[in-house]
Amino acid sequence: MARQYSGTLGKVANCQVAVSLHHATAAASLPVEWALYLPEEWTQDPARCAAAGVPLPVHHQPKWRLALDLIDRARGGGLVDHRVIADAGYGKITEFRAGLRARRLPYVVGVEAGTGVWTRRPRRRRRPNTGRGRPPSRWDYGGRRPSSVLDVARALPAVAYPTVMWREGSQGKLRSRFARVRVWPSHGFWRGKPPEDEQWLLIEWPAGAAEPTKYWLATGPRRISLVQLVRWAKARWRVEHDYEHLKDELGLDHFEGRRWLGWHHHVTMATMAYGFLIREQLRHRAGAKKNGARPHRSRGSRRTPVPPENMDRALHRVRPARPPRHRE
Repeated sequence: MARQYSGTLGKVANCQVAVSLHHATAAASLPVEWALYLPEEWTQDPARCAAAGVPLPVHHQPKWRLALDLIDRARGGGLVDHRVIADAGYGKITEFRAGLRARRLPYVVGVEAGTGVWTRRPRRRRRPNTGRGRPPSRWDYGGRRPSSVLDVARALPAVAYPTVMWREGSQGKLRSRFARVRVWPSHGFWRGKPPEDEQWLLIEWPAGAAEPTKYWLATGPRRISLVQLVRWAKARWRVEHDYEHLKDELGLDHFEGRRWLGWHHHVTMATMAYGFLIREQLRHRAGAKKNGARPHRSRGSRRTPVPPENMDRALHRVRPARPPRHRE
């Protein structure tokens, strides 16, 4: 436990922060892997780590690195590859996006307004080697500079922002204005590095808002509908839904201990209980449908729930990460 930023609280507080990986279907979602984030000040204090039971050789890792490790563990456990959805806290990290591409995983990740992109394919040039100073850069952009995604959004005409409805919410249909454009993220531009692969830039600019509110980078083919891109980007509501139920109904945030093993036990039990409730909910829906009754569905669920036996396969893969060997 340390003073660190909590997204739930929206401020710096004395708290514990975890990274979670969730598996989502059209009918339900469930966290399948967890990792406790250790601030660097903790890992630099061996006595504190030993007192809390932090096992060796655990060391400080940024959250994006923990997220990639969770993905690797889930894939190693048999979880089928799916598109990765992440917020800007992860999507803005170039190394995280590169890690997903190296694993050949498609993604839709949030980015910040200042993210640099090219809207035209950069051309490779070579600088002349004068023999003095540093060697010629591999890439020379001919004096051109990338644009921020905010500048790209402002340059698009109003007709480029049609209104899209992506699902039913608790207050009715969810709609907003969106635009998309093919771009090449320009990370490494100042060091003469090549741009990233071509991908989609998705922009949300609600009607009446002075500026766009959200941006995403998405890998995918050129021939894909705007509605599909929006649904992928907005699928992260599943994570918020999981956390809401885990905290409000199962006490995920009630843990007040300061031991590594205790935290993992608490998270594991909360996840198992949540998985059981999800399975029973799906079983009830499938049974009601089989008996001819109209199954209860929350607003926003437009598709028929998956049969319980199919969810069983996903639940069998739900093995919250076993903590490494405890310190002696």
